[in-house]
Amino acid sequence: MSEVKEGRREGSLEAPTRHPLGWKEPEFYQEAPLFEELERVYDICHGCRRCVSLCNSFPVLFDLVDESPTMEVDGIEKKDYWKVVDQCYLCDLCYMTKCPYVPPHEWNVDYPHLMLRAKAVKFEKGETPLRDKILSSTDVVGRIASIPVVAQTMNAVNRMKPARSLLEKTLGVHAEAPLPKFESNTARKRLARRADGKPATAPVATAETTGKVAIFVTCYGDKNSPEIVEDLHEILVHNGLEVLVAPANQCCGMRKLELGDLKGVEKLKDGNVAQLSALVDQGYDIVAPIPSCVLMFKQELPLMFPEDAGVQKVKQAFFDPFEYLMLRHKAGLLKTDFKRGLGTVAYHVPCHQRVQNIGLKTKEILELAGGTKVTPIERCSGHDGTYAVKAENYGFAKKICRPVVKRVGDEPFDHYLSDCPMAGELIEQGVERERASSAFSLLKLAYGM
Repeated sequence: MSEVKEGRREGSLEAPTRHPLGWKEPEFYQEAPLFEELERVYDICHGCRRCVSLCNSFPVLFDLVDESPTMEVDGIEKKDYWKVVDQCYLCDLCYMTKCPYVPPHEWNVDYPHLMLRAKAVKFEKGETPLRDKILSSTDVVGRIASIPVVAQTMNAVNRMKPARSLLEKTLGVHAEAPLPKFESNTARKRLARRADGKPATAPVATAETTGKVAIFVTCYGDKNSPEIVEDLHEILVHNGLEVLVAPANQCCGMRKLELGDLKGVEKLKDGNVAQLSALVDQGYDIVAPIPSCVLMFKQELPLMFPEDAGVQKVKQAFFDPFEYLMLRHKAGLLKTDFKRGLGTVAYHVPCHQRVQNIGLKTKEILELAGGTKVTPIERCSGHDGTYAVKAENYGFAKKICRPVVKRVGDEPFDHYLSDCPMAGELIEQGVERERASSAFSLLKLAYGM
């Protein structure tokens, strides 16, 4: 431990860099080198403990150390290493905001991608629970659940306590965890009935944007929160952009990534990137309403497929929606003819948006409407994909979410929201007051739309 404690004084001051994942190398799936690397990184984390407040993965690790016979990492039984892995939901905050030992530091610590490697090993060994595989199969579940009668039935069942108790006993989905509603009237169906998104005059291009935008709808935006996609579409059209719905309609792969199903990620990538790359060739920029999906195309897929030209091309053209609107504003092309202010807004910044290093663009855009004050809350909500709905994790998720709930409840904000609708559902459960459906809906309100 002396080396680790000495090293704490000399954490890297350079911006973190990310190495490709290397998931197709034979050693990646070998358990012996995996456990060797887990022990090395666990030892560094034990000597630092800076990330203890981020998620439950680090408290589990430190408790294992403190309760071991040696009170060091070498005293932990190897089988207990998985307890730490299972609590990581790949939010990336430790890498991007806390850890002083990320590359280019010589210790080369990439905790999230090490956890991802461990999850991939577990998946390849066939040790991933059936429940987790079902929860990550968003395309299959969404197609079935968006059938009108099925959607109505599932939504009704999800509100019934006896049914939820049975679901917890049989599948391990917590009876109180908020579950998304399903819509048979999907975003794609709704937007197909609208007039096309071509402005009266040709959109103006800038050095960073083309003015032609394709919306990657996302599986959640399509079948669970179509109103978010509708509102985003209206905002973009209102600002003179040429807008279309991207034909790519598979999951971005984030749920499969969190599961460690990297071959599943590759399959989804192949379908989506081929279509999105063709749109880029036609001059379109790409946006998505869900931060995790944006991060998938901007970071995770490029790190998994560093030599895939299509992936790298799509990465360069992919934007967070408010990042895109702010680029248009800086070029003097965003409409600022707001009809009303929004008052005070509590704004939860999702983890997968924070780690994109784009700043608080949602806050900046909303505050362009006079009479609007946005208070950002940069804490994890604890929802994180499927983590919070699992019976064994729901209590931890609520604990992680508690500071966000307290912050929203401490002041009489006029509105509160999260850029991640799933995070917003868990926050709303604690606040017990209806939230704004999205920042897009608030921006429409400010425009008087």
